[in-house]
Amino acid sequence: MTHLSAFDLAIAALLVILLAILSARVQRDLAVQILIAALRTTVQLLLVGLVLKTLFTHVHWGWVGLMATFMLLVAGREVTARQARGLTRGWGIAVGTLSMFLSSFAVTLFALIAIIGTDPWYAPQYAIPLLGMLLGNTMSGVAISMDRLTQQAYQQRAEIEARLMLGQSSREALRDYKRDAVRAGLIPIINAMAAAGVVSLPGMMTGQILAGAEPVEAVKYQILIMFLIAVGTGLGTLAAVGIASRRLFDERQRLRLDRLQSARS
Repeated sequence: MTHLSAFDLAIAALLVILLAILSARVQRDLAVQILIAALRTTVQLLLVGLVLKTLFTHVHWGWVGLMATFMLLVAGREVTARQARGLTRGWGIAVGTLSMFLSSFAVTLFALIAIIGTDPWYAPQYAIPLLGMLLGNTMSGVAISMDRLTQQAYQQRAEIEARLMLGQSSREALRDYKRDAVRAGLIPIINAMAAAGVVSLPGMMTGQILAGAEPVEAVKYQILIMFLIAVGTGLGTLAAVGIASRRLFDERQRLRLDRLQSARS
């Protein structure tokens, strides 16, 4: 495997800076967001590299669990970070965190014990990367679906309230919007699976091949990961939409738009 120097990374960083400069002509805030995201990527990955090195040296389920919990909480926060109209009073973070716990955590645990069969099952070199891939993709699906649901609930409030007045339950009045939100959340992973190996080579497979693994073995692992990500994203999206839709109504089946944040610019 070819080792990258600091100079190699600096060249890639210059490309990001160039992108920020070009983006500033369209919108200055967008350029700032790109630079901040790039800085966060660098710092966060360097820190997690040091943490993983320590975890690999001192294998203990407690430290692995602490790392996994931290990743889940950060993912829950990021779910609501860029939503136009998220749920208020921390409900958006709570819904995102719970839905990812019920999906990504459960799927990762099942894969480690029943499929991969590592010894111990919480071996950090398997558990943390696998959970990270599932959380990252599930986070995107949950964020997109919740954003779509809350946006449509606000924009179509007159139609929803009309359905309620005609005698429909809150579930019936919101059914079409829930279906559309779930579809939106699943589009990225469906596209990724449909294009895998034809349009793009997925990241894990590419990394294994660059590290010297046999291509066929790398393909097997990638298929496993894609299936796990699909299940995690699907379950997380369904859970998030189901829980969030309940929050949009009160116990008297009234639409509560005061539980949504003001639109973000």
